[in-house]
Amino acid sequence: MARRRDRQSAASGKAGEDEEIPLSVQLPVLRGGDDRFARRVKSARGAVLRAGPVSTLQVNVGKVCNQACKHCHVDAGPARTEAIDERTARACLDVLERGRIGTLDLTGGAPELNANCRWMVERARALGAKVIVRHNLTVQFEPGQSDLPEFFAANDVEVVSSLPHFDASAADRQRGAGVFDKSIEAIRRLNAVGYGFGDPARVLALVHNPVGAFLPGSQRALEAQYRDELDRRHGVRFDALYVITNMSIRRFKSWLERTGQREEYEQALEDAFNPSTIDSLMCKSTLSVSWDGGLYDCDFNQMLELRAEGAPTIFDVDLEALEGRRIATGDHCFGCTAGSGSSCGGQLT
Repeated sequence: MARRRDRQSAASGKAGEDEEIPLSVQLPVLRGGDDRFARRVKSARGAVLRAGPVSTLQVNVGKVCNQACKHCHVDAGPARTEAIDERTARACLDVLERGRIGTLDLTGGAPELNANCRWMVERARALGAKVIVRHNLTVQFEPGQSDLPEFFAANDVEVVSSLPHFDASAADRQRGAGVFDKSIEAIRRLNAVGYGFGDPARVLALVHNPVGAFLPGSQRALEAQYRDELDRRHGVRFDALYVITNMSIRRFKSWLERTGQREEYEQALEDAFNPSTIDSLMCKSTLSVSWDGGLYDCDFNQMLELRAEGAPTIFDVDLEALEGRRIATGDHCFGCTAGSGSSCGGQLT
């Protein structure tokens, strides 16, 4: 019982207050000679994990954010300064156009706080690409951001927003005191401009991350529960719920270490390895771009500085040459293949 109380106490602290585990401590686990994940994939599929054609360009515009959530794999927050500049942003749009890539996915940090975000959205839409913005909802209350719902609607942006739980206390434990109430008000603003009512041009997807060291439940069941509870309690609507497994890297790994749960949690992910998720892994079709133009197989690899094979940048990328590359993997990848699988678009099976 004492161990359980310690865990609950740690989980209820201020979001993001824990000191980050240095990257130098995390990397040896990934770059050691024994890549257990790669061996499991090869055993299941008879081959290493390789990328296919790029259908989504996911650009992490930087680590500047108005929040500092406990589960954040980016370690983003108000004190960070890393941010994409205009030259790098233009290079991303040039690759999007040249490669006829169908989707631009903007993430961060809070992407809207970057000066280049809005014109990137408008340019991508002018090219005919679908645009996704990973929007934390409370950024609407930052100076100059109150018109975000109208901007999103005018550009047919798919809005994907974290709401780890439909209960205020559970959500605030992960994202910070008062964040839930602001998030609900922000959803109301999005509802007011047509989001959440089934319009394919006004998609609002919420994201559920477990608020502890355990795998998420069924996406279908959780979506039904979210839909009922949010409508009944707050009168707000959304289109879809994406359920995402917390990755044992950066800030969440730091919390796991401090609560004595890292080994148990990472073993649970490995034990839940599901071979049927492999073909749907997002790293097979997504190219991740960092704020400084580096290229990675996914946003998680980006945060661990595991560069894509050949280590190109957005300034010299050859998309055809990248097709078929071996995807960089490590123990953290078990988070994407555990149970029903996990991606930026929710569960895989």
